[in-house]
Amino acid sequence: MATFIDTHVHLNADQYEEDLQEVIDRALAANVEKMVVIGFDRKTIERAMDLVDTYEFIYAVIGWHPVDAIDCTDENLQWIEKLAEHPKVVGIGEAGLDYYWDKSPKDIQQYWFRKQIHLAQKLNLPIVIHNRDATGDVVRILREENAASVGGIMHCYGGSVETAQECIKMNFMISLGGPVTFKNARQPKEVATEIPLEHLLIETDAPYLAPHPYRGKRNEPSLVPLVAEEIARLKEISVEEVASATTKNAKKFFGLAD
Repeated sequence: MATFIDTHVHLNADQYEEDLQEVIDRALAANVEKMVVIGFDRKTIERAMDLVDTYEFIYAVIGWHPVDAIDCTDENLQWIEKLAEHPKVVGIGEAGLDYYWDKSPKDIQQYWFRKQIHLAQKLNLPIVIHNRDATGDVVRILREENAASVGGIMHCYGGSVETAQECIKMNFMISLGGPVTFKNARQPKEVATEIPLEHLLIETDAPYLAPHPYRGKRNEPSLVPLVAEEIARLKEISVEEVASATTKNAKKFFGLAD
C-alpha cells in the first residue's frame, strides 16, 4: 500500500485552530504516515514543538522566515539552536529570500539567511529553503556559504530544471507541492518530468497552495497524494513508485524513524 510523507506543512497555522485533529485524522486516512511541520517565527515554532511532543508521526523544522527577517535577532537564533536539541527537530528553516513581499530589506534577509546556514552547519541539520523571486541570490548565497556541507530542500520548488540541477549538485532535494498540479504551471511540470525520482520530495505547504481541483481552498496534508499522482502522470509511472521513492527519500534525508 502506498504511503506518503508531507515534508512541509503548517499544522501550526491559525487556519487549523478549530479542527486540527480532524485534519490530522484525514491525513492518516489518506495514508500520509508522517508530517514535517515548519515553524518560522516565535508563535509557530512554539506550536510546532507542542505538536512533535503530542504526535509520534509529526516532526519539526524550525527557523526564521525571510519575510520577517527584519524581526529576527541573535537571541531568536540562540533559542532555535537550543530547541533543535530535541530529537524530532530534523531541519532548520524555512530560511531564504523573498523579494515579492517588501517587509524586510534585501540586505537584512541575506544577513539572516547566511546566519541560518551557519546554524544548520553548526547543528549538522539540513536547511529548508524559501525562495520567492530571488533565485539568483539564493543559489549564490548557498554556494558562497558552502550549504552543500549539510544540504537541504528547495521547498515548493517553482524554478527551472537547470537551477534544480544546480541545487542537486549542492546536495539539495527538490520538493514539489500543489502548483505542479496547476494547468498553467509549466516549470514545475518540467521539473517533475526531468528530475529523477531520487532527488524529489512531495509536500503540501498547507494551508496554502492547495492542489487542483481544490485550488484556492484551504489545503491540508490529506491532499499530498494528488501531488504524487501528478508527478506519476508526468513521469508515466505508477503512483506507488512515486510514493515509495519520495517516502524513502524523506526518511533518509530527515533521518525519520520507520
